[in-house]
Amino acid sequence: MKDNRPVNLDISTINLPLAAYTSITHRVSGIIVFVGIAILLWIFGTSLSSEEGFNQVKDLMTSPVVKFVVWGILSALAYHMVAGIKHLLMDSGIGETKEAAPLGAKITIAVSLILFIALGVWLW
Repeated sequence: MKDNRPVNLDISTINLPLAAYTSITHRVSGIIVFVGIAILLWIFGTSLSSEEGFNQVKDLMTSPVVKFVVWGILSALAYHMVAGIKHLLMDSGIGETKEAAPLGAKITIAVSLILFIALGVWLW
């Protein structure tokens, strides 16, 4: 049986709702957190290994590039946490309607932006 429905493989032309974008970025942030945890654990382990290791990490954290990478990892962790809480609320029946999805996405983005700024202020 031949299917005559149109097939659109150009993802840039598909208009997704805001909730879909927050869901996709939740998955991306999970990947960033997965990789970033290794970096954070290495930094943490080095800082605890000895006084020299602590001083190395202290000197390393003065670099703007390293601060930006750590800020990116922590921001991904914050976003993943906020979006995860939203998903847990939806699993318990709160905000799972089609009408509530855009509001939940906007709240997720707003809270995440506040956390991003707070993390940036804390690191710098």
